[in-house]
Amino acid sequence: MSNWYRFFWVLPLLGGCGARSMNATYDANTASPAPDVFQCLRERIPKVGFTQTSYDLDAQRLTAQRYDDKARRPDVQFRRLVDRLEFDVGPGSEGAVTKLTVTAKTYAELTTQRGPTEQQEKPSRTVTETAQTLIDQCGTPVDSTKVPG
Repeated sequence: MSNWYRFFWVLPLLGGCGARSMNATYDANTASPAPDVFQCLRERIPKVGFTQTSYDLDAQRLTAQRYDDKARRPDVQFRRLVDRLEFDVGPGSEGAVTKLTVTAKTYAELTTQRGPTEQQEKPSRTVTETAQTLIDQCGTPVDSTKVPG
């Protein structure tokens, strides 16, 4: 009975294990081929106000970001918000040809003595809405009956 107090140092660790993810993830299964979905994303990213930052043609992955210089915080180190989108286009499941996964993230960029530092935050409304818009635009199959020709 004298060792029961040793268990209490584990409780804070268990509380941290149940923490929520700071990412918003959206999935779509589509009958469109992966190269078409990938090309759709590459064309639509600039139209929604984001800048493509990297892409991998072999793995069919993209990343994009947008700076929000208008956001303000009562912190002298706060500089701006950075919204990031990560796209992964891969083989589908359950009869779908392609699966599109979009991960939305938001970071607060701070100016510190060591230089720019980013702290991840809950995804902003802008980045989640943009992720959903791109899923809707590129994750839906093309209706061959409505294609001219």
